[in-house]
Amino acid sequence: MLELKNVTKKYLRRTALEDVSLQIAPGSTCLLLGPNGSGKTTMMKMIAGLARPTSGEILFEGGPIGKASKAHVTYMPTENYFYNYMSVRDAGKYYADFFEDFDPARYERMLSDMELDPADRIRQLSSGMAAKLRLSLTLSRDAKLMMFDEPLNGVDILTRTQTIDAILAGRREGRTMLISTHLVDELEDVVDTTIFLKKGKLVMAGPKQEICAGRTLKELYIEVYGHVSAEPANNGEAKENA
Repeated sequence: MLELKNVTKKYLRRTALEDVSLQIAPGSTCLLLGPNGSGKTTMMKMIAGLARPTSGEILFEGGPIGKASKAHVTYMPTENYFYNYMSVRDAGKYYADFFEDFDPARYERMLSDMELDPADRIRQLSSGMAAKLRLSLTLSRDAKLMMFDEPLNGVDILTRTQTIDAILAGRREGRTMLISTHLVDELEDVVDTTIFLKKGKLVMAGPKQEICAGRTLKELYIEVYGHVSAEPANNGEAKENA
């Protein structure tokens, strides 16, 4: 169980999340929705232990976020986080050194499926190839909770299909999946739980069928956020500070 209790996160004078409380059941595939600046990235980073709430608490399997939870939680950010001189193979070794649950054999299979050459230098990868590398690393851990921040952003249609198939494979293994995206059409049939954030506040959260009540997720998205586009901005959310 992942639980947020009255979580608030402030950066100087800006509030990224305000008094958010929710629960995500084990094994759920959850879609985290909201326009840029809604607080999606901030929420994921706090769950991953990369940022701390200003107030409130986050619990994973009944315990606080910390060293113990990090061993079971993996997070795919939008930005690249490796040294440019590293190769795709080096990235796998880096993960293997840091995470006991990293499976090198699975990583090799993921690289093959994603058509990534282990010898390629990270600085030479296109944005789409770099996204596939981050996905391969994330899914090669045997984590209980996997989080993906805009995994479909900036990739072509074929790569989107590969990404969705890879996430579905992880879900079939019983993991909890938390995915932020603007491309609600692409993931509508993948998720069973939805969370709507707006300007740092929780609008609604719960089972998709109950929340949608006969509507599509895109229809509900437009209803909640007005006519805010459900497509990513030109720069996606890679630069989202909240």
